[in-house]
Amino acid sequence: MKETKHEHESNIEYTCPMHPEVRSDKPGICPKCGMTLVSVKKKHELNKHEGHSLKTFARKFLVCLVLTIPVILYADILKNIINLPSFPGSDYIGLVLGSVIFVYGGLVFIQGAVRELRARLPGMMTLISIAISTAFIYSIISQLILNGETLYWELATLITIMLLGHWMEMRAVQGAQGALNELAKLLPDTAEVIRQGKTEVVPLSELKVNDLVLVKPGSKIPADGVIIEGGSDIDESLITGESRPVKKMIGDEVIAGSINGDGSLTIKVNKIGEGTFLYGIMRLVRDAQASKSRIQILSDKAAFYLTIIAIISGSITLFAWISFNVSFAFERLVSVLVIACPHALGLAVPLVASISTTISARNGFLVKQRLALEAARNIDIVLFDKTGTLTKGAYGITNITASPGFNQDKLLQYAASIETLSEHFIAKAIVNESGKRNLKLLSVKDFKRIPGKGIKGNIGRDSVFIGNESLLNNKKIPESVSVYAEQGMTVIYIIINNKLAGFIALADIIREESRAAVKELKNMKVKTAMITGDAKDVAEWVSSELGIDEYFAKVLPNEKSDKVKTLQSRGLRVAMVGDGVNDAPALTQSDVGIAIGAGTNVAIESAGIILVRNDPRDIVKIINLSRKTYSKMIQNLWWAAGYNIVAIPLAAGVLYSRGVLLQPALAALFMSLSTIIVAINASLLKRIKL
Repeated sequence: MKETKHEHESNIEYTCPMHPEVRSDKPGICPKCGMTLVSVKKKHELNKHEGHSLKTFARKFLVCLVLTIPVILYADILKNIINLPSFPGSDYIGLVLGSVIFVYGGLVFIQGAVRELRARLPGMMTLISIAISTAFIYSIISQLILNGETLYWELATLITIMLLGHWMEMRAVQGAQGALNELAKLLPDTAEVIRQGKTEVVPLSELKVNDLVLVKPGSKIPADGVIIEGGSDIDESLITGESRPVKKMIGDEVIAGSINGDGSLTIKVNKIGEGTFLYGIMRLVRDAQASKSRIQILSDKAAFYLTIIAIISGSITLFAWISFNVSFAFERLVSVLVIACPHALGLAVPLVASISTTISARNGFLVKQRLALEAARNIDIVLFDKTGTLTKGAYGITNITASPGFNQDKLLQYAASIETLSEHFIAKAIVNESGKRNLKLLSVKDFKRIPGKGIKGNIGRDSVFIGNESLLNNKKIPESVSVYAEQGMTVIYIIINNKLAGFIALADIIREESRAAVKELKNMKVKTAMITGDAKDVAEWVSSELGIDEYFAKVLPNEKSDKVKTLQSRGLRVAMVGDGVNDAPALTQSDVGIAIGAGTNVAIESAGIILVRNDPRDIVKIINLSRKTYSKMIQNLWWAAGYNIVAIPLAAGVLYSRGVLLQPALAALFMSLSTIIVAINASLLKRIKL
């Protein structure tokens, strides 16, 4: 029966040529060494490979180093320099110890080459394997059959240095790729569950939805849930990037992995396992690490073609020198193959991209598509959705004006005392403001709603009316009201004992963070624009307050993508910032789609980057990270590619007549150092401040 495409894809997984125990359902890079994962058919039997760890390579390196010393000392090249005692069988030290080194130290490279060739992706392992196999087979034939020169010391030093280089590289890579592991470690191993009035400690895997969990001061929160008892300041910095602890009370949601402050909490679990916010972040990070930027695709192709060029160059080198000296020709072949290993080139971009992805997660935004992060460095204009992004999406008091004989606090106290009996959104804003000012609410009698006008009530001996201008009954409206009305604000009047006591202006409150974001974007030479469904006067006021370059008012949700196209038609590269629901078409149309509110929209499909917090300043961080990431990628590419361009001709012996020659061992050392330099340079990205 013919295998379908879906069945074929389900039988494919990705593994590292060097670390077969690393397996993934998606393409990406190895978390242990940074190599590109290759596709293989899934194995249903138990994997018998022990795998390779830092300790494995350290042990193999030390053993091979000890065995390499006598191989070098008894090599033909040192016989005339160091007079070591000969003994029966001393002529076979190179053969015996070289064979042990080849099998014990070189087998890991050959196994990796087999996996690369099966995946039809010849690369570093393939080149190393050809080099050491050529040196080994040639040496055996030369010694036992041709009685000529051997390459045992080159073979031994090559394998030893390659093991050392790979071990050092693994250390550099593992040090650079720790953020995803850190996210996994955020969850505690156990949870203290309240069942039948008693608490018991259970493994995290046994938690269920609707369980009641006791979280003691200083403990990690084990699952997403809602506080039903207690209150505390919660440290969510490792998850949301918010540096300050967040005050949480009864009814507030908490996130798994965050750290409880001084208070004791009882939490009702509403999400566990894959449904938690933390898991959503981890999934997005993994997806981003599996995705590729244009530069990474370019570097992958370059690494592949470099492998082919190395094999061709090696073959040409061999045939060019073989008539001069057979041993010298094979030595040149080995040097070319080793020096041309594209590991540094293959690692140059993926490692930087992986680190930048984890940096973003630490700073409160999640890169879902690396192409989006790469494109952010060239953004010309950021188009913000107004409500909930530049503003808080909730009404607040912008001004309180009291008439002669009254003061602001009394005006607000009276208004809040009566409005506390109302459920209107304006009432909530007034009550919240009185709470901020610590004003005591007064007793209200005879509360009554007045349809189309407002509300009334009696406070002590005072009769109080609160509502719109229809309550004024031909009373003169203060001239200052017109200023607020022109800005699209809502104005309500307070009438006490039939006298106009004053008025309160309310509007959708502008975030202070928005002011900082717009200012910083201007400093970066990035323009800003705003899009809103509100009236023109509201849009004009918010834009002027923030210093935004242009705005689009009275725009319906289905028209937002057209405004993005309008900006793009001017030759501008647009980043759209929206909530990921009604803004989906605009997010998709934009050059970079940025969705806000990741706590409820972790799986937004229309955006390439997702903000954990509704903080517009994170847009500045995104652009900064994009620019610094690109710069680091280019640095690594120039180093890796330039190194190969210069080193391959030297390894081939182009300057042999002038006494310049790269021996295989030295070539291996340079190749390893090049890879390590690329890894360390990528690691420096972690030190940047966004």
